[in-house]
Order: sequence, then structure tokens, then C-alpha cells
Amino acid sequence: MARPAPLSGFPEWLPADRVVERAVLDRLARTFELHGFVNVETRAVEPLEQLVSKGETSKEVYVLRRLQEDPDQEGQAARLGLHFDLTVPLARYVVENAGRLPFPFRRYQIQKVWRGERPQDGRFREFTQADIDVVGQGALPFHHEVELPLVMAEALTDLRSLGVPPVRVRVNNRRVMEGFSRGVGLEDVEAVLRAVDKLDKVGPDVVGELLRTQAGANPAQAAAMLELAGLTGSDETVVDRVGELAARHGATGDLLSQGLEELGALVAAAAARMPGVVHADLKIARGLDYYTGSVYETLLVGHESLGSVCSGGRYDTLATDGSTTYPGVGLSIGVSRLVSRLLGSGATVATRQVPSAVLVAVLDEGSRSVSDAVAGRLRARGVPCEVAPSAAKLGKQIRHADRRGIPFVWFPGEPDQVKDIRSGEQVDADASTWSPPQEDTWPRAVPGDVG
Repeated sequence: MARPAPLSGFPEWLPADRVVERAVLDRLARTFELHGFVNVETRAVEPLEQLVSKGETSKEVYVLRRLQEDPDQEGQAARLGLHFDLTVPLARYVVENAGRLPFPFRRYQIQKVWRGERPQDGRFREFTQADIDVVGQGALPFHHEVELPLVMAEALTDLRSLGVPPVRVRVNNRRVMEGFSRGVGLEDVEAVLRAVDKLDKVGPDVVGELLRTQAGANPAQAAAMLELAGLTGSDETVVDRVGELAARHGATGDLLSQGLEELGALVAAAAARMPGVVHADLKIARGLDYYTGSVYETLLVGHESLGSVCSGGRYDTLATDGSTTYPGVGLSIGVSRLVSRLLGSGATVATRQVPSAVLVAVLDEGSRSVSDAVAGRLRARGVPCEVAPSAAKLGKQIRHADRRGIPFVWFPGEPDQVKDIRSGEQVDADASTWSPPQEDTWPRAVPGDVG
């Protein structure tokens, strides 16, 4: 059989890499649950008409089709696609289960998603996302727009002990962008937002041209939008600077005022609770058309070229059953993107690749049951272990443990003894009472030596 070639964009982590990924996922879930978010899991497929109605990303949907088509199959069952994010499934889930959910509904979801984009550094076709959202029934207070990015910032900051770099959450408010755009006479706000959203990727000259050709801006209007997009700040003074810019261009109005009030409240709360983490950045537009209020993007400090590892925003009309609207606010972490950078840079490594802390030696095949009994007593007390695969010479069994990264070897006898093969220390031990040091009990993700 020929050696299979890997499929580009579909990552498969090695065992040690999975230790790192699971550590990241466990830490995220713990932080989310500390803040009262409940875990849900939705199906992998959604009706195709729902997936293709969500803007540019709909072009990347993987369509589900059986190799042997059923000519009698009709309706939704014949038109399914793999979900490309976890927000579309959430909207459907909320509407279907509204009568059984407590509102505001606080949920987190960690699942695979599929997106047929071109694979590149940090971008995959199959990847894991971790989402948190708060969804209201009919209304959702603004304070959740302050809460959610701070929860995510806390979750990512908690990963610092694993080697994750510091994060910077960049925030804006769509009402500011829309109010300013309309104030300078640009009515095609979606085209303006799509253009400004590309500023980090293509630069001001290209964005200026997009504003002129796609949003109908004249040179003065394009210059005003680029000036707005250039404003940043980590405190409320950025709101004053936007206000001064709007006054100079005659772009003041109620929508802009509301957006600035909300942006100022978010920045002020973040500065008090997590100083230096959240920054207002007026070029953050988020190209998706369903965002209506605050929008967020998160960068790893020192790894800005990777792009945003966590993004989201406020949406008022994403979910509706025709009579009730379910507004929400949420953020999504691209876990696979984050983990790929940690592994590729050596920022995070696993202490070992196997769960076993102990290899129980087998003195001869006739006494394998003795070794099995020792392993059973250790496992009953929560010590992960395995029994040697053969009754080879003890030196060979020790080398087997070393190759697998198992730190301790147990020798049955009178008395039993256990050896730390890293230090060479060997002591008498009882399987009913002995335990490895806590840091050795399970494999861990730890900061790597990247210096």
C-alpha cells in the first residue's frame, strides 16, 4: 500500500500535541463554567439554505452528499451542509428550544467546524472553535457587551501558565462606524465596513480605493473614513477624539453618540478590571453583516501576523421565530489556530505523550498476573499506569518506559520497589499507598523553551 499523503487543511495532532490541545480546551471550559455558561453541542449539519444565507463564508460550505443518491429523497434531507461556524447552529438551536431554555441563555460550545477556504498558516479546513454567547429573549442589556470580551480575555489570560502569549482585545462599535459613515454622506454602510475591515491586510491606499469604487466615496469622504479608522486608545479619551473628528467633518448624530457612549463604557470597564488588555481600535469593523453593536478581535502579542485568534460582537436579529427576536452577543476562539501557533513556535510543550505515570515491570510471563494486580491497585487510586508488553530484561523494560516518556518503573517483589528513571532513585513502595508527585501523575502542557 502506498504511503497516504496528508490532506491539506485537515490537522491531525501527534499524541504530545493533543496533550497541549486538551489542556487548552480544559482551561477554556473551566473559565466559561466559572462564569455560569452551560455547555451545549449541536449537530454537524444544517440545512444548506441556512448556511448559504450568511454572507461571504457561505461560499466555503462543504455540501453533504451521499455517493449513492436516493432519487426519492427530497426536502431538507437532500440539501445539507457541514456548519462553518457555531453561530448559525446556535440561532437555530435557540429558536427550536426557546420554550425550554432559561433567558438570558448563557452557553459555551466547543466543536469542530468545516470551512473550504485556502489552507495557510493558522487557517484550516477542519478546525475546532470555542464559542461563548449570551442570548436574550426580545431584549438583551448592553452590559453583556462589556462582560463577554472580559470573560474571553480572562480565559485567554488563564492560558498564560501554559505558554500562551499575552493577548490584546481590540474593540469597536458598529454604531460608531455607521453613524460616522452616514454623517459624511456614505449610505452604503455595508460596503464601507467591508472595505475598512480589510485595512490591516491591504493597507490604507487599497482601502481608500475600495471606498471610492465600492462604497461610492469621494476623496474627502474616503480620507475621513481612513482618519477615523486610524484612531486607537486604551481609555475613554479615544471617545473624545472621535467626537472631535466627527464635529470637524459634520458627522455628528444620535447613532454616533449612542455608539460612542457604549464604546466609552466598554473601554472604561475594561481598564478598571483588566488594565492594558482591551484597546479601542476604530478600524475593527467585522465584515459580517449581522453585527449591530460592539465588535471584538483578539491578537496574540508578538504573533500579530497570525491575525485574530478570537472575534465576535453584538447581533440583534440573528435569531427569530417570526414573533420573537433573540438578540445576542458572543465571541469565538479559533482553538486550532491558537494551538498550531503554540506548537509551531515551541511556546507550549507536553511533559510526556502518554498518560501512564508508571510502567509495571513483568519479571517473567508466569508472574504477569502479579504485575496486573499491582497495576489494578494503582489505577484504583487514580494513578495511570500500564504493564510492560513483555518479560524482557529489566534494563530493556526501563528503556521501553524511557522511550514512552513514563517517569516511573515498578518492580514487583518482596518488597515491591519503584524507580524514578530520571533521577535513578529507587525506593520500597506499596501499591495501596504510594503515589507519584502531583506534577507527574498526568501529562501536562507547560511553557516550552523558546529562548
